[in-house]
Amino acid sequence: MPDHTGRVRVAIVFGGVSSEHGVSCLTAGGVTRAIDTDRFEVVGIGITPTGRWVQVDPDEMRGLEVVEGRLPRLDEARPEAVVLRGDGAGAGRVATLEGDRLVDVRTFDVAFALLHGPFGEDGTIQGLFEMLGIRYVGCGVAASANGMDKDVMKRQLKGAGLPVCPWVTIPLTEWHADRQRYLTKIAVDLTFPVYVKPARAGSSMGISRVTAPDGLTAAIEEAQRHDPKVIVEEGFVGVREIELAVLGVTAGRPRVSTAGEIQMHTDDAFYDYEAKYTPDEQVTLAIPAEVSPALLRRMQKVAAAAFTALDCEGLARVDLFVTPDDEVWVNEINTMPGFTRFSMYPSLWAASGLAYPDLIAELIQLALDRPLGLR
Repeated sequence: MPDHTGRVRVAIVFGGVSSEHGVSCLTAGGVTRAIDTDRFEVVGIGITPTGRWVQVDPDEMRGLEVVEGRLPRLDEARPEAVVLRGDGAGAGRVATLEGDRLVDVRTFDVAFALLHGPFGEDGTIQGLFEMLGIRYVGCGVAASANGMDKDVMKRQLKGAGLPVCPWVTIPLTEWHADRQRYLTKIAVDLTFPVYVKPARAGSSMGISRVTAPDGLTAAIEEAQRHDPKVIVEEGFVGVREIELAVLGVTAGRPRVSTAGEIQMHTDDAFYDYEAKYTPDEQVTLAIPAEVSPALLRRMQKVAAAAFTALDCEGLARVDLFVTPDDEVWVNEINTMPGFTRFSMYPSLWAASGLAYPDLIAELIQLALDRPLGLR
């Protein structure tokens, strides 16, 4: 239930065991600094790199920023905590373990999981919330899991009639059994350059641009360091990279923001991890993108259709490729996009008239309005 001031208690869950731990901490810092404290009280729940759940003071969370080019990180020297079902419908509790006792018990009304990558963005924590009957912001279990797996996502989007770029999927066991078959399939089915990606990693972790067949093996093995399942996508040349933010509603069609464009400063560069989260001068985020009203409407229609095809809720960012003749292709959908004030998703909504604190509040309200259980 809300606290004595009438504020809604929001459990911000962040960190995690994936390689995107630091990105998640950065996102949590941004949200905690921006959230409207007249309407919401933050309850901090961190997950350390080894998977220990801990309580984190909101004041500490507000200080989570990039320092000297390094992303923030939760230390392990904290008392372990557990998350429990709350007393009210949709509520939860977090408590710290002290020996065999639970102390410092905090209740909350809704969870806002700002976890990126595996074991957070992929439906796992959403399943935990569903099992405990806790309300939470964002997509459900299936949409999160399918959106995280680029192979499954592309199959689902293609099945819904949406245009997706050609790709080849490489399971680890089959790669070990007959790698030459996959190298040949890539050379025959796809046109270089290609992008080799971990199927279930985010923030461009482990991605390589390969311009010739002799670079494939090393790129595939690099991607396998992040995920045993790998996809190889045909790389479009001379296209524009356009992103749109989608906001779910409790009834009716999802809302779609204006468009933003990722403009790389060199032809052979791509929007990798370094370009997204650490200071660099290799990329410009043009918001709003310079597109015709007709093209914008068409892209917004495709973004809404992708959101609906994956049965998303709350929020997602849809990434598109646009060819020189204005043909639109879906690159991917991200069900927990970067969420700092300067990230593309909040920036797109700010350019569309919805400020960062108001966006946070709307997402929380959508979660509070959503029915519990199957829907």
